[in-house]
Amino acid sequence: MTAPVRTAWTLADWRAAYRSGQLQLSDVYSSVAVDPPDTAWITRVDEAKLHTQLQSLAARLASLGGDLSRLPLYGIPFAAKDNIDAAGWLTTAACPAFGYTAREDATVIRRLREAGAILVGKTNLDQFATGLVGTRSPYGAVSNAFRSEYISGGSSAGSASVVARGLVPFSLGTDTAGSGRVPASFNNIVGLKPTRGWLSTTGVVPACRTLDCVSVFALTVEDAEEIAGIAGGYDASDAYSRPFPTTVTGAATLRLAVPDKLEFFGDAQAQAAFAAAVESWRSLGASITAIDFSPFSELAALLYEGPWVAERYAVAESLLERDPTAFQPVLLSILANASKFTAVDAFNYEYRRAALARRIDESLQGFTALLVPTTPSIYTIAQVTEKPIELNSRLGTYTNFTNLADLSALALPAGFRDDGLPAGITLLAPAWQDARLADLGKRWQRHASLPLGATSRSLSSIAQETKPAATKLRETALANLNAATAVTTERLAVVGTRINEAIAAATEHSRTVGANPAGAATVRLAVVGAHLSGMPLNHQLTSRDAVFVERCRTAATYQLYALANTTPPKPGLVKAAAGAPIEVELWDVPLERFGSFGAEIPAPLGIGSLELEDGRVVKGFICEPIGLQGARDITAFGGWRAYLASLK
Repeated sequence: MTAPVRTAWTLADWRAAYRSGQLQLSDVYSSVAVDPPDTAWITRVDEAKLHTQLQSLAARLASLGGDLSRLPLYGIPFAAKDNIDAAGWLTTAACPAFGYTAREDATVIRRLREAGAILVGKTNLDQFATGLVGTRSPYGAVSNAFRSEYISGGSSAGSASVVARGLVPFSLGTDTAGSGRVPASFNNIVGLKPTRGWLSTTGVVPACRTLDCVSVFALTVEDAEEIAGIAGGYDASDAYSRPFPTTVTGAATLRLAVPDKLEFFGDAQAQAAFAAAVESWRSLGASITAIDFSPFSELAALLYEGPWVAERYAVAESLLERDPTAFQPVLLSILANASKFTAVDAFNYEYRRAALARRIDESLQGFTALLVPTTPSIYTIAQVTEKPIELNSRLGTYTNFTNLADLSALALPAGFRDDGLPAGITLLAPAWQDARLADLGKRWQRHASLPLGATSRSLSSIAQETKPAATKLRETALANLNAATAVTTERLAVVGTRINEAIAAATEHSRTVGANPAGAATVRLAVVGAHLSGMPLNHQLTSRDAVFVERCRTAATYQLYALANTTPPKPGLVKAAAGAPIEVELWDVPLERFGSFGAEIPAPLGIGSLELEDGRVVKGFICEPIGLQGARDITAFGGWRAYLASLK
């Protein structure tokens, strides 16, 4: 591929290049077929497939009047694991004898192509997605992106490798036992393992059909979240697809659970890396609590020790009976265990799974997420070749239980070990907490500021896109408020109506463009006084299932006042030319409950838009100038909590 593909561009970079005219489709893909041999790929796009996609994309853009905003992934290349169908492409599941030419796109592929994305290749995997190592393929082992003698992780080995090396900005994998997380950890990228049923598995060769998920690899959490939002959604053709619930609740504080007993199998560097990650979360304000990890460990063991191996057998049963030599020897030894289980065993194991899943769900109540090492260690290709079953099993220590327990998960880069290999952490939460995990992941990436994949690029160097329309609307609302400070009280009422209309339009825009990729529309609100955690009016948020996101500060352009004659005592926040950063809390309020919340806000307070210290613009409490009569300027305290503490 040409130079732009090698520079580890994010989705924002690709969009900016197309919109500015810096890139044309022909510039980017003209040499796509001349890449050197690479075991990460099983099939790469040829001239005919490329021409068909570009022709279809050009026609689609023309039908939209040339409006690139209608195609959010216009011209952006991606790769897909070779157990996911793409019309006209060979699907092998890393077993040539099993291979067939797909007649239709898998649902996730179709949705990405409809958004303008270009499929440039199908990637290598552990055969039939059975393995966490990336070496069980007749197409060759996929090497680690940092040190070639080490494994890449699997089974989505190729999909992780091509993202880590900056060949594509995102790729699709699958995840049954950790295949979307382990290779992300080993290659220093993001691996989003969604709630089961969010991304359709129609058109995906099953591993364990009742547990399978389509996963997303990307360099940043923002990109992974966006791709999942585009590719996801209810699919009636998938019997295991699930609609997003109308209400999602969760812990309202940053409380992370960690296993009470951690196993690293003697890998001191992995142990040190996780300990450092825990301390980093503490520095971000997280409370860390150890919980009983035994039900997680017991459930993890059931995946390969129980009858779920029979699901894997069912996928390739006819080929197994016809030609067992078509399978990798390690896979044959695994599938041989399927005959050990009876139908009675299957039910008994399912009962045990349900009991353990219930215990896990109860143990996570009150926590924002469970924090674990993505893997306990990493191995060389030679070590895995010598002990293929034992070492593969170890890699699933912190992943195998996830889908059995119906959890969402997000694997994140966590720095580098002393030997130069990446370390990774994973955040896990109950089903449909994907958006909350993404928010945590974005905070973590901003804090860690690590290189993106195996490239020299860092998060801080990413070119920022033009502010979205919703942000512009919010800024317009804020400008209206500033203008209002110079007019009469009567005029303020009129302007306030316009502000509320602008905020409502901004909120609606955020909802319709998929501000929350999992489908749960929320309004991010900054609170500054009596609605803070532990304060008298915080119940107005928690009773509406609002979720705490983070504690941060406003831009240095605000003044804070203690208002006179308010019960309970309340502050007023005012935009000013000379101000200071003021401490606030961010909460996500369900969109359908935001209106009733606003109705409880008494004059002179209202909802407007606030600029945060890092440049973000969110909804927040504002105060009409008339409310400052008799108020005390408490800006110097830096926040309401500090002011109240001074009174004691």
